[in-house]
Amino acid sequence: MSIRRNPERSRAVLVTLDIGKASRDGDRADEATRLVNSAGAEVVEVIRGRRDRPDAATFAGSGKVEEIKLAILEHRADFVVFDQQLSAAQIRNLERALSDGAAAVQVYDRTDIILNIFAQRARTNEGKLQVELARLEHLSTRLVKGWTHLERQRGSLGKTGGPGEKQIELDRRMIGEQVKKLKLRLKKVGRVRATQRAGRARSGVLRVAIVGYTNAGKSTLFNRLSKGESYVADKLFATLDTTTRRVYLGEGAHMTLSDTVGFIRDLPHTLVEAFKATLEESVEADLLLHVVDSANPRYHEQMDDVNEVLAEIGAAEIPQLVVYNQIDRSGLAPEVMRDPYGKILNIKVSAFTGAGIDGLREVLADAARGTAHPLPTAA
Repeated sequence: MSIRRNPERSRAVLVTLDIGKASRDGDRADEATRLVNSAGAEVVEVIRGRRDRPDAATFAGSGKVEEIKLAILEHRADFVVFDQQLSAAQIRNLERALSDGAAAVQVYDRTDIILNIFAQRARTNEGKLQVELARLEHLSTRLVKGWTHLERQRGSLGKTGGPGEKQIELDRRMIGEQVKKLKLRLKKVGRVRATQRAGRARSGVLRVAIVGYTNAGKSTLFNRLSKGESYVADKLFATLDTTTRRVYLGEGAHMTLSDTVGFIRDLPHTLVEAFKATLEESVEADLLLHVVDSANPRYHEQMDDVNEVLAEIGAAEIPQLVVYNQIDRSGLAPEVMRDPYGKILNIKVSAFTGAGIDGLREVLADAARGTAHPLPTAA
């Protein structure tokens, strides 16, 4: 099962429930709404609630399902999005409960929407391969949990299976073969990337990778530092494909700068796995510029989410320079903040206006020359 229809220009009812204790992020609805909008749809109503534990059949429970159904009818919504991961059985049960006569209602979960956004944004051949791999691996989890059409018996002979082989087994085998082919193709791309990284490492040039929460301003900072033209938009996951540029920082100071895919809370593991070839730009870097949206009231939690993914891909030990971006919106002054011993704690900039960028370039130039030791230890 792939995302079953493109939600572009459609109306969605968003369901966001806190499970157990109060959510660490408080209200999840703002980010979830931006996700749905980034996929190309409009959120017409947000259904909130809290449960001690998910309902096994519908995740939300019968009372909340009725509330969702009324919202669908009132707004003539095309589909429903849950800001959590649902099982295949839960999606099937929800679609049955929410569909009214001939009007079928599609139900998506958080992973579906993120995969949809990634599929829309991938531009390079590598990016498209990675998204397709993630989609198929997500699909394989849905097959394990079962869809009604997969329970049909199939009695054909030959390579497609013997008498009585279930459709689910055939589909699982077909997906497994496709996954194997995609991994082989990505392995070849990975070898090319590894060769390129090895060449950059031999050159002795400082290797810097920009990381951070999605929409923190990473690509804007990349363009400001490199005079590049990475795609910039006020959307989640505007950049998927890693771009690397060689940057001149002054006499005797060069670096390679890589712009990488943004992270997000509850980033699906299948996407982390599929994008490992791309994320290795971070793993192989000498320094990470951790870009933080200083205007976001929950930036501390976003930093934690980024560090969790960095740990998952093996980049937790790489020195990190925290760059508080968007000071034009948060009201902070541009600054290179150091402790009493001269160690850099963070840098405050606006990639949009250019405020504080000269200070950041000076720090990077010193690091590239090796004439000073401004680099922080790993997070």
